[in-house]
Amino acid sequence: MLKVGIYGASGYTGQELLRLLIRHPEVEVVALTSRKFNGVPVSDVFPVFEGLIDEKFMDASPEDVAGLSDVVFLALPHGVSMEAVSVFLEAGKNVIDLSADFRLRDIDIYEQWYKEHTVPDLINEAVYGLSELYRDDIKAAKLVANPGCYPTGVILGLAPVLKEGWIDVTSIIVDSKSGVSGAGREPQIGTLFCEIDEGFKAYKINQHRHIPEMEQELGLLAGSDVKIFFTPHLLPVNRGILNTIYATLRKGVSASDLIDLYRGFYKGEKFVRIYKVGAFPNISSVKGSNYCDIGLTVDNRTGRIAIVSAIDNLIKGAAGQAIQNMNLMCDFREDTGLELVSLFP
Repeated sequence: MLKVGIYGASGYTGQELLRLLIRHPEVEVVALTSRKFNGVPVSDVFPVFEGLIDEKFMDASPEDVAGLSDVVFLALPHGVSMEAVSVFLEAGKNVIDLSADFRLRDIDIYEQWYKEHTVPDLINEAVYGLSELYRDDIKAAKLVANPGCYPTGVILGLAPVLKEGWIDVTSIIVDSKSGVSGAGREPQIGTLFCEIDEGFKAYKINQHRHIPEMEQELGLLAGSDVKIFFTPHLLPVNRGILNTIYATLRKGVSASDLIDLYRGFYKGEKFVRIYKVGAFPNISSVKGSNYCDIGLTVDNRTGRIAIVSAIDNLIKGAAGQAIQNMNLMCDFREDTGLELVSLFP
């Protein structure tokens, strides 16, 4: 059995990793760290695990966790993961980092949007963990930078038309809506029940930290610099992200042409589902699953397309994708432990 540690296991992402990993047939979870809940049974913090696991959270050093684990998931805040990664890599462990610390290739851009990077020499060792685009690189990697939740749905939504050069790269507008769990488990006034219930608001318009990550990967697909206008919104729901992406076409195509392109591009991809003409995804159709659902339409009057993608931000946007990457790194079947049917209603 593969021995797995979750470093920073008491947040929503850590909880979701644990929920999926305890049902993974090739994995034994051996370390769950939390400074705040050191020595506390996991089921006391997350009652969903009552009767399922007997583990307690531990306040352990990276060296301690490396001594117990073969693979380590880092579910730590941005700027904190980099402090632990070198310890795990020097110990020969496979690492999947769910923070932004190794996603951006340009250190200057990372430091502009986050903080000073203390281990820039490790950036080139990291592989961006979007399995559908970098599968072979992930298989050979020791350090995988798990993508952000917004970038996952946006990049998968745009990849085929950018790769084929069907759209004007200067025309991309992304309008995204996320459930509140995307803000994490730590209490914040802006995500209190009374603040978000019956509300719907935009925030950080074209200032969100995921913008450089999206532009980096979209630029690689397009073969040129890409700048997007990105507006995220906060939905009064627990989980799910819906992205509506607009762009101007470079050629006349029908909705059927567009769908054919996407189905060809994602042929054989277990976790990307392309909808038929006239159908569009709902976050309720991906909740609790590792799917990215995509719907497409063409407006011939304006020469634009609309791409709608939906994911569960905690699964395909975080924990599920991380396990998908682990499966590739460890030569397991890619969908092992992830064959989840969406929760509905």
